[in-house]
Amino acid sequence: MAVGKSLFPRMPALEGVRLGTAMAGIKKPNRRDLVVIEVPEGASVAATFTRNAFCAAPVHVARDHLQQATPRFLLINTGNANAGTGARGRNDAEACCRALAALTGTESHHVLPFSTGVIGEPLPVARITDGLAAALEALDADGWALAAEGIMTTDTRIKGASAQVELGGGTVTINGISKGSGMIQPNMATMLGFVACDAAIDQDRLQQWLREAVRVSFNSITVDSDTSTNDACTLIATGRGPRVESADDERRFREALTSVLVELAQAIIRDGEGATKFVTLQVEEAESVDEARAVAFTVAHSPLVKTALYASDANWGRILAAVGRAPVKDLDVERIVIDLGGERLVEHGGRADGYTEEAGSRVMAQEEIVIRIRLGRGDASATIWTSDLSHDYVSINADYRS
Repeated sequence: MAVGKSLFPRMPALEGVRLGTAMAGIKKPNRRDLVVIEVPEGASVAATFTRNAFCAAPVHVARDHLQQATPRFLLINTGNANAGTGARGRNDAEACCRALAALTGTESHHVLPFSTGVIGEPLPVARITDGLAAALEALDADGWALAAEGIMTTDTRIKGASAQVELGGGTVTINGISKGSGMIQPNMATMLGFVACDAAIDQDRLQQWLREAVRVSFNSITVDSDTSTNDACTLIATGRGPRVESADDERRFREALTSVLVELAQAIIRDGEGATKFVTLQVEEAESVDEARAVAFTVAHSPLVKTALYASDANWGRILAAVGRAPVKDLDVERIVIDLGGERLVEHGGRADGYTEEAGSRVMAQEEIVIRIRLGRGDASATIWTSDLSHDYVSINADYRS
């Protein structure tokens, strides 16, 4: 079950970037579950990772390797998270990096590992290393769609986004894929994102721009408020295209990058486990962006709000109650205005005079819903995206390990 149509975009080839996918049988046979992404020499690579204290072994290894050298390969497996596996997990992740390095004539610290799947189970290293040759044989500049399939877990469809932007020195292409459906509230949800562009950008600026774009994209989504042990987003700038130099170039590039990441993040919410609704929460007139985000996430994480959304039940009191318990000091309820789609729900501390149950029910029955909350405290705002909570979400997660 997912919201809206799934249209994987055409991904223009990026010189030096190739993607290969294999069926390694990591958890189930006859499914793509191993992906290798080749990074060209001279590229810049930035990454953000989960803030979960129990972050997975590959997160530790990827962070360390990224500090040592610019990666030449990304290695991704599904079916096993290699999280909660202690010292053995780290050794297993390093072993997979060494195996790929040996096959490609690189050093193990030139490989960044990524894993997703069941937590607490030992990584099946032999299955991964046995599948590497097939993944390398499959390396292809047009391998984006197969790679998007190869990183899926409970996802029901592949997720990709692509954009081109004109800079002073020519056209830059940005391609990206992501995976994620449950355990989604990233904080860097289970989510992975892999994005590449052909611009020339130094690593420091690339890292800064990625971090800021992630905040308003992957860090602005939630399905179930659970931050994964394995979240990561990686951005490659190959340097084979135009250099981002002027202030106007920077603005254009960053807008395009953010649009790609937002599209990938929204695709995760549209494919949230059991999702039947795609919900935009806009909080405005806050004292700070952090305050606006706190209110938005409080509403988005309310099981009562989420189940009302699933039932198309215009139970607006649940939204009001969630706003009221958000961690905001001295909230003046008389100044709060809440709109559901184009319908005014709340003003002057209670139900709006013109509101009717019929009008609210019509909005709640839609697949895509906007909830707008104005706090009357300042000029800061934030937007996040979430989904409803359905019977299927419970079923998917009750049966996840069976």
